[in-house]
Amino acid sequence: MCGIAGFVTRTPGASPDSVIARMTDAIRHRGPDASGYYRDPFASLGHRRLSIIDVAGGHQPMCNEDGALRITYNGEIFNHADLRPALEQAGHHYRTRCDTETILHAYEQYGPDCVTRFRGMFAFAIWNINTRTLFCARDRLGKKPLYYYWDGRLFAFASEIKALLAHPAISPRFEESLLSEYLNFGYCSGERTLFSGIRKLMPGHWLRLSPEQPEIRQYWEIPCMVGQVVSPAKSRDDQSWIAECRTRLEEAVRTRLMSDVPLGMFLSGGVDSSAIAALMKPMSKGPVKTFAVGYRERAFSELSYARQVAEKIGTEHHEVVIGRGDFFNALPHLIWHEDEPISWPSSVSLYFVSRLAAEQVKVVLTGEGSDELFAGYARYRTYILNRRFMRAYGAVPSPLRNALRSAIANTRLLSGNMRRKLRHSVLGRGEDLEALYLDNFYSAFSRAEQQRLLAAPFDGTYDSYLHYWNSQPNAGLLPRMLYADQKTYLVELLMKQDQMSMACSIESRVPFLDHEFVEFAATVPDRMKLRGGVGKYILKRAVEDILPHDIVYRKKMGFPTPLRQWLMDPSADAVIAQLNDRDGLLAPYIDFTYLNDLLTRHKRGLEDATDRIWRLLNLQLWGDIFITSRTGVVACPLP
Repeated sequence: MCGIAGFVTRTPGASPDSVIARMTDAIRHRGPDASGYYRDPFASLGHRRLSIIDVAGGHQPMCNEDGALRITYNGEIFNHADLRPALEQAGHHYRTRCDTETILHAYEQYGPDCVTRFRGMFAFAIWNINTRTLFCARDRLGKKPLYYYWDGRLFAFASEIKALLAHPAISPRFEESLLSEYLNFGYCSGERTLFSGIRKLMPGHWLRLSPEQPEIRQYWEIPCMVGQVVSPAKSRDDQSWIAECRTRLEEAVRTRLMSDVPLGMFLSGGVDSSAIAALMKPMSKGPVKTFAVGYRERAFSELSYARQVAEKIGTEHHEVVIGRGDFFNALPHLIWHEDEPISWPSSVSLYFVSRLAAEQVKVVLTGEGSDELFAGYARYRTYILNRRFMRAYGAVPSPLRNALRSAIANTRLLSGNMRRKLRHSVLGRGEDLEALYLDNFYSAFSRAEQQRLLAAPFDGTYDSYLHYWNSQPNAGLLPRMLYADQKTYLVELLMKQDQMSMACSIESRVPFLDHEFVEFAATVPDRMKLRGGVGKYILKRAVEDILPHDIVYRKKMGFPTPLRQWLMDPSADAVIAQLNDRDGLLAPYIDFTYLNDLLTRHKRGLEDATDRIWRLLNLQLWGDIFITSRTGVVACPLP
């Protein structure tokens, strides 16, 4: 696991050696073990190494046998040893036993098609000195990041945006056209970022830069969504699905234990991380170390569940507890690490457990991805039920529905909890996808509220999400929801996972998102994912023999944070006051009268504006750090 950076220019020799050094040093936390550079008149490549495989060898940028190709690479190719014999038989000569060299030889042998042979997580760039061509690729699900900048003369790429900003030709500018999408989701799910001119290479894509222009192609898609998989036979029984799920998950875990350094496990006490830990234990040669994080406010802490699982399966368990001060003091540093505003408060917790783990291991396994594969979120089943009820409720005249919706929103006759539940149902919502699903479960600022908050209207609130939703018109309702989340929500979760763990110089691996396991999950019928109101039905049945029953079937907590209470405490006043900074990033865009009314209602407990305050606060801090440079932030100290 490493950090990569580089650039290609049409003006040879124009950039001094210090440019690629500055870019690479900006992401030193991704690879504190070593650094390396390559430079010729047209291209510069940089690398920061976190040594995991072939610690003594494998230094980068690495060249092939004749020196024509140079690679800088971040990730792990878990099947690299399986690919090696065929490449050696084809005449390629190895000098190391690392996966980096396998990528180089596979590219020599197969060209861009090499990426279809890799099983793992990766982002890499290969420079061909003879043809002056740069080839970049990113793994299928987006576990490893790759950002790039292209202005027609300069092409630059890096693992993190801050490395791009270290190039003197690239200046940070706010991409204000994405403001509406950010206020809604908390992230930008398309290829554009909040930095104007800086884009993501999307998951499952490669990019080839010739001397003329970049060419981008998609090389992988979720198979059942493009008609590559025949619908499963109706005659197949439940037990065969469950058995295959278990077998495939065991294989995905075993594959991810490849390492020459110590491994650990992030353990929340939920079924996903607990299942991985339980499978990992008998496969490991030595003791398995597990790491958990919780809050001083016990109602929001899952530490007791993690402790229960650790005792059951026999791991060497470690915990860290954080409080309000820890959380808010770390926030600016972590926004710097994330490059963009932090989408979810749980990112901060993830950083603290990563820092704890980094004291003892260099690699951790995590439980990310299961919810998006097997319908683990309550929003899936709630929307399906709402759609069913709407068929009947839609017969009620529209004026009556509108009157009831207004009454639910404003009545004092119902408890706040009951009013909240009704507002998630067809009684409190409109009937279209935007109102009943997106505004209901994703949005912090709905379209209507954005019109009150923003001084001028911005379009594109749901454009990226709807692009994926509308691309699968013939898919069933549940597969369609899962697909859209895998293309948007999950990609951002993986960026959180990558950047918070790499801030502490540790590698995180995600067995559930082994692409062969994802392809299997896509074929699993709906009844095995969501049954009787139980999400992840197939997974729970597959692991219930190795975990306590109350862990497998306990109510999902979703890593909650006591942020609402923290923001109501007087100690948070100074943090919230930053939203009213007339020189801040937000100032030209928002109506301060509406903002302060919202803050007052939250402070008095009249309205829960936690998500909205979080969105605005992160954007304001991000602007201070990256756009106005009024807040000087450096990397958190390495563990």
